[in-house]
Formats: sequence, C-alpha cells, structure tokens
Amino acid sequence: YRTSYRDPYGFNNGPRCAPLLTKNRVYTLGAEGKLTCLDFATGAEIWQRDTANDFEVPEAFFGVGSSPTFGPLLADISLWFQRKRGVAIGIFASGNYLAGTLWPPVVQHFIAVAGWRKTYFGIAIFCVIVMLPLAWLLRKRATIVSHAPSAATAMRNELPLGFPPNTLQFFLIVAGLSCCVAMSMPQVHIVAYCGDLGYGVARGAQMLSLMLACGIVSRISFGFISDHLGGLRTLLLGSALQAIALLMFIPFNGLVSLYLLSAMFGLFQGGIVPAYAVVVREYFSPVQAATRISLTITATIFGMALGGWMSGKIFDLTGSYRMAFANGVAWNVLNLLIAYWLLRRSTKLVT
Repeated sequence: YRTSYRDPYGFNNGPRCAPLLTKNRVYTLGAEGKLTCLDFATGAEIWQRDTANDFEVPEAFFGVGSSPTFGPLLADISLWFQRKRGVAIGIFASGNYLAGTLWPPVVQHFIAVAGWRKTYFGIAIFCVIVMLPLAWLLRKRATIVSHAPSAATAMRNELPLGFPPNTLQFFLIVAGLSCCVAMSMPQVHIVAYCGDLGYGVARGAQMLSLMLACGIVSRISFGFISDHLGGLRTLLLGSALQAIALLMFIPFNGLVSLYLLSAMFGLFQGGIVPAYAVVVREYFSPVQAATRISLTITATIFGMALGGWMSGKIFDLTGSYRMAFANGVAWNVLNLLIAYWLLRRSTKLVT
C-alpha cells in the first residue's frame, strides 16, 4: 500500500516487522503504525487500521515495529508437545535472548566495516534464506486430540481453577503486565543507569548482554522445572526470584555488584514469560490456546513498554533510579500475590 512515512532521523523508512502469512491472508504492520490485511492471491487490501492514530501513539525514534510470529509460534509449540512441553517452550522462547546476545556484536562489526545500509540489507537476505525454509517446515498445523475429554478435563476447561475462562484470563493478563513492568527496569534502563553512575554506557551494554545470555540458561532450566512442578509453581518461583534480584539492585550499585546482579537477574527472570504458556495449556482447552496465549503475551509486551516508560518518568521526577527499582519491586509483589493465590486455588481444587 502507499505510504508517506519518512524516518525522522534519516536511517531507514521501514518496514520494521515480518509479515504474517496464512492460507488466504497477509498481515503487515508498517512503520507508521498501519495494520493491514491483504488478500494472499491478489494483494488486494481487505481492511486497514491506523493503530498510531487510534491509540494516540507518539512518534517514536524508529516508528512502529513488531513481529506477529512469536505468539502464534509459542501457541503451536505448546500444542506440538504433550511430554516435555515446558522444555520445548523454554527452548523456543530463548531464541530472542540468543538473538539479543549474538546479533549486536555482529551488526556492530558490519556497520563499522560496510555501513548500516549494506548491513541491514545483509540481515534481510539472511532472514529470507533462513526463515522461509524453516517456516515451510513448520507449516503443518498441530494435531489437536479429537477424542472426547474426560469429565474432569471438561470441567477443568469450562471452569479453570473454578473461574469462568475469561476471569482466569483476566488474572493472567494482570499477572503478565505486572511481572514485565518489574522486569523492564533492569533490561530497559541498565545502560542508562551505568551511564548515570559514571561507569559508561559500554559497561551497561555488556551487562545487558550478560543478562540476556543468562536468560537463555534460565528459560531452558525453568522449562525443565515446569515439566516437574507445573506452570503455576514455576511462575511463583520465577516471580519470587525476580523480586529478590530487583531488591538487590537498590542497595548495591558498585561495578562488580552490577555485573553479578545482571547475571543473577537474567538467571532468575527468564522462566516467567514461558510459564504463562504452560499455565494456559494446563487450564484451558487446546482449541483456545492460540488466543489465550497471545492475549497473555501481549500483556507482557505492554508491561515491558509501560515499565520502561514508568521507570524513566520516575527518574525524571526524582533524579535517581532507586525509586524506579522500588516501583519495579511493587509491581513484582502484585505478580507474586496473583501467582500465589492461583496456586492456592489449584491445590484446594485438587484436595
């Protein structure tokens, strides 16, 4: 479709996200925030929504960008595996952390050697060569067991944890929002925090890479844990450990301490978001998995955005990141209470 978007800083006019392809439709999100549905065969526009205008999104540094593939792939993974589901979800979910660890030095090197235009063109070629064959291999829909569920399973799907399904969904959305408001504080602001402390942004970038690298280990490890303990216990454990790591950021701000805390935070928080997919598969019907998981993951993404903005606003008002960390701890406590309450309900229903 026609667009007049121009990058305000002259870097790149987009688009910034991968399209989502189905059998009959193509969905794209342009850098100016226009979400468009096109006919796969003809390219004709079926509908379009201006999200930037509808939701009053301010002009961002690089415009609007998001990938529509994470949620659907996460839902599919949860359907493909009945045994070792937690490990499978953890391995898949660690992909973005692995990318965050490996890609920055590669991109930095090629930008210095060849410039950003050729580098991004090379990234595009790499994505086409690698992602298209993999997407083709994964094109087959997951087989959902078609035999009639047992009476206990049917009751669990109709009233998960004793709630109407949408009520439990609401609590998972609030939990996802709150945990990621807390999670965003170190991940979004660690670089600026190090600059504010006088250590330099390069140190902060190293800490962020360390955090993401440890997050890979965390997501896979928590996958094993969720296979043994279940989704709610894993969520509660991850939330409690994340709260401890956040609290440690408040009194300790030495250089060595921040490196250690970055590693600790990465190891503690990585299993929280994948645990939501496990919880959804444990308490909802498989045919609802994609919708339920996508709603919860959307809440976590919104939490990361809200938390990043909120922490910056608190710093602007107080001139210190200590209150921003305290704010993250408060949101983490909310997540902890929800996870504990839901776990208590699940144990009472079993007994």
